[in-house]
Amino acid sequence: MVIFYDSREKPRAIVRILAEFDRKRVKYFRMGMTFADYFNPLRPEVVIDRKQNLGEVASNVTVDRKRFVREIERCNASGCRMIVLVEHSNRIRRLEDVIGWKNPRLKGSPYAVSGERLYKIMKAMEGYYGIRWEFCNKQSTGRRIIELLGGDKNE
Repeated sequence: MVIFYDSREKPRAIVRILAEFDRKRVKYFRMGMTFADYFNPLRPEVVIDRKQNLGEVASNVTVDRKRFVREIERCNASGCRMIVLVEHSNRIRRLEDVIGWKNPRLKGSPYAVSGERLYKIMKAMEGYYGIRWEFCNKQSTGRRIIELLGGDKNE
């Protein structure tokens, strides 16, 4: 299996991911991408956009919404389906779990989004843009990327 990853991914943030690729003997190459962060050239219809946590998602769907939507639209126009892989914790396993998320920014900003509101935005974007939200903890991100891009799940 071969995976391409976006050149804008911060090296320190993906050390574990690349180590898992090495462990599973997945070849990987760095390249500039106009949308998403990871893709398998043998399965180019699916791409993964990695988010470090729900705080980043909240920012992307509120403050940076126009930029994020443009990226999704570029993806859709290319005939791809985007999976947004959110590295958060074991407590967030599915989209509905976002409802119970306690945004730490709510204490300092009346404009911060609650877990319930974030869920509604994410659910609406899923329906409107056809993106899929997936969740994992940081220790399993590399494995989940391999699985989602069509790697052997039984290795």
